[in-house]
Amino acid sequence: MRRRELCGAAAVLAGDAAGYLEPIAPKARKLRTAQRTEFANLADVPLKSWAYEVRGTPEQDGDWATAEVELRYRIDGYDTAPVATRRTLELMREGDRWYVTADRPADGASDQLWHQGEVEVVRGAHSLVLGVGRPQEELRRIADTVDLAVPEVSDAWPGEWARRVVVHVPDSVKSMAGLLGSPEASYRGIAAVTTGEAGTGGERPAIADRVIVNPQAYDSLGSFGQRIVLTHETVHVATRTSTSPATPVWLSEGFADWAAYRGEDRAPDLIAPALTKAVRAGDVPEAFPVDEDFGFDGDADELSRAYESAWTACELIAERWGKEKLTAFYAAVGAHSGRDGSVEQAMDAVLDTTPERFTADWRDYLSTRLG
Repeated sequence: MRRRELCGAAAVLAGDAAGYLEPIAPKARKLRTAQRTEFANLADVPLKSWAYEVRGTPEQDGDWATAEVELRYRIDGYDTAPVATRRTLELMREGDRWYVTADRPADGASDQLWHQGEVEVVRGAHSLVLGVGRPQEELRRIADTVDLAVPEVSDAWPGEWARRVVVHVPDSVKSMAGLLGSPEASYRGIAAVTTGEAGTGGERPAIADRVIVNPQAYDSLGSFGQRIVLTHETVHVATRTSTSPATPVWLSEGFADWAAYRGEDRAPDLIAPALTKAVRAGDVPEAFPVDEDFGFDGDADELSRAYESAWTACELIAERWGKEKLTAFYAAVGAHSGRDGSVEQAMDAVLDTTPERFTADWRDYLSTRLG
C-alpha cells in the first residue's frame, strides 16, 4: 500500500481530478461522487503540500483491510509545518491493487472545511480567510479586521511570530462544531475560537493554528465587538510558541483580552460587566479561575466572570509592573517544565512577588477599579 496508490496525494497539488479518483474502487460510486466533490471544493485553496501516511499496521482480513492514515497538508505562505488530521480508510484488493471503498474521520477526529462545501478564498495583507456558504463581502470584512489586528498584536507581543492568520468561516454553528469535533451546544454564543498545537516554551514553531468563526454569533456583534474578538484570537496565534501545558488558561485568555482591549478607550466596568456586578454585590473572587471555569458548556455568567477575572489580572500586571514585565511573565510561565510551580516561579523571578501576595493585590485592585 504505497502512499501514492492509497490516496492519490500528488493529484491534489497537480489539479488532476482523474488521478485523485484513481485509488477509489470503481464500484464505490457514492465515495467517488463524494471525493469528486471534495476535490472541487479544494480548487481555490492554496496548498503547498498534501500527503497521506499510514499509521501503524492496517487490519487485514483477506482482500479487505482497514487503515488508519494521517493527512498532512500545508497552506502556502501560512503553515510553517504540515497540519495533521486523522482519517480511517476501508480498502479492498482486486488482483495486485488495493482500492479505497470508504473514507471517514478517525475516532476523535473531525472533518475539514472542504468536507462542508466549496471553499471560497479571500486574501488580506496578513490574513487568509476560507469560507463555505458565506457572502464574499463578509469574508472580506473579516480579512480586513484581521489585517488591522496583526500590527496591534505585534505591538503587544514582542516575540517572534509569522504575522499571518488563517481564518475558517463555516456556514453555521453546527458546521463550526463539526470542524472542532465537539457538540454544537458548546459553541452557541461563542463568536470564534482558535485551534492549534501548543508550543513548548519557544523550542519549535507553532503549527496548525486556525481561527474558526461562528458566523451567527460573530454577526450579532457590532464592529467594536468583532474587532475585539478577532484581535483576541490573533493573540492566541501570536503567542502559540510561548504557550504550553505549563500555562494556565487564565493567563492565556487574560493576556489575549488585555492585548485586545489595551488600545480601546473603555472603562473597566464596561469591559468586565459580570465581574463588576459581582464585586459591587460584595462577591469578590477569592482566587483566579481554574481551567475548567473556561469551558464553553457551562453557565454563561460564570464564563464571563472567568474571562473578566483573567483580564483584570493581566491588566494589573501591565499597570503595576509594565507591559514588558507582563510579556516576560507570560513567556516565563510557558517555558516552565510543567504546570506545577510555573506561575510561582515566574512571579518570583519576573515580578518579585508570590501568588499569595499577588492574589491579595488583585482582590484589592478589583475592589478599587470595579467596586
